[in-house]
Amino acid sequence: MTDNNTPLAADLAKLKTYLTSMVTRELELRPPVYNERHEVTLQYIQQAYQSTKLQLATSLRDQLFREILDDILGYGPLQPLLDDPEISEIMVNNAHNIFIEKHGKILKSALEFDDDDHVLQIIDRIILPLGRHIDSDTPTVDARLPDGSRVNAVIPPVAIDGPSITIRKFQRGKLSIQNLIEYNSLTPPLAEFLRACVVSRLNILISGGTGSGKTTLLNALSSYIPDEERIITIEDAAELRLQQAHVLRMETKPPNVEGKFQVTVRDLVRNTLRMRPDRIIVGEVRGGEALDMLQAMNTGHDGSLTTLHANTPRDAIARLETMVLMAGVELPVKSIRQQIASAIDLIIQIARLKDGVRKITAVNEVSGMEGDTVVMTEIYKFDQTGMDANGRISGEIKPTGMRPLFMSRLEASGFKLSPEVFGARLGGSMGGSNSSRSF
Repeated sequence: MTDNNTPLAADLAKLKTYLTSMVTRELELRPPVYNERHEVTLQYIQQAYQSTKLQLATSLRDQLFREILDDILGYGPLQPLLDDPEISEIMVNNAHNIFIEKHGKILKSALEFDDDDHVLQIIDRIILPLGRHIDSDTPTVDARLPDGSRVNAVIPPVAIDGPSITIRKFQRGKLSIQNLIEYNSLTPPLAEFLRACVVSRLNILISGGTGSGKTTLLNALSSYIPDEERIITIEDAAELRLQQAHVLRMETKPPNVEGKFQVTVRDLVRNTLRMRPDRIIVGEVRGGEALDMLQAMNTGHDGSLTTLHANTPRDAIARLETMVLMAGVELPVKSIRQQIASAIDLIIQIARLKDGVRKITAVNEVSGMEGDTVVMTEIYKFDQTGMDANGRISGEIKPTGMRPLFMSRLEASGFKLSPEVFGARLGGSMGGSNSSRSF
């Protein structure tokens, strides 16, 4: 310590390590009951600090106590970021570079880890309760926090500059369709249309880039599923929070240290077909499970919902094609496209715009096949009208004037949508310009 009682960073780090080891030892000797862990741990920290006879400034002492508490009971420097409801994503590039996403903007945090070992310690704290592991042979891992936040960790030798952690925080309050309308992610007429599509058991694919809000939209749309239906969800890391009573959630299982006993999304999709589902919701299709999902949609499991990574509805069709080929079943491309055309009814494209705002940018009906191509009809399209001085994008998702071919299915389910939903007010005509697109 310096003479003026202001400790150097190195001295403070040593003090923190010393106090942490003393408190950890006390907790091992006299472990508190779970509900009293925070209070008792704080008492142990205070006792250990008093034994040093040091007199730090009150603000510095309180900060030290908080950091030790976070290290022992929480997730170290990440804990205050996890506690901040305005932060949506946390990105640890290495021990000394932590970035956050806040209100759609990427910012550098002032917080840091002590060193690489400190980062590894937090990674272990996240994954060990889930029975997952990470080492130099398997240097990547996906996991989730108790609150549902999604975690990905990468360590050397893959992560060159040190262990890395990426956390997609889970919204504590589930966003409803009404919330999305208030955030201008979609409009009331589009919400009315999507409700009719979900209740009428259309098979819906949500397409979007990383961080575009696909899971949030999937969660919101799932609220339209009637309570009496049996819903089975399948995810790599459980994020969906459905409010219905009859929900069975399933999550993949990574292989053990010997590379055995893995349970994949494809395994779970196949098993789900024997579990009498009314609805199958796959958090995200990434590989060969796309074939099983399409076959399920084509064999009576209507009303299924899923997401995938793609930047346009047309790209989503191409991605599906590629993933079906990954299943290892040799099918002609035309046959794959026919399965896609008959299985998928609607593709909803969502995007994170340049200003950080997430919006639905297109809604396309998959309307059939023409020759060897999958034909889509654009029902809604985002119309960007400009950008203000602060870089905020202005615009609205608007109907194109095209009525989908599946209107009879919506009407059979009791939905009589007003002409305005499809753009009757656009020039007073339902015809509009021809918005058909093909892949």
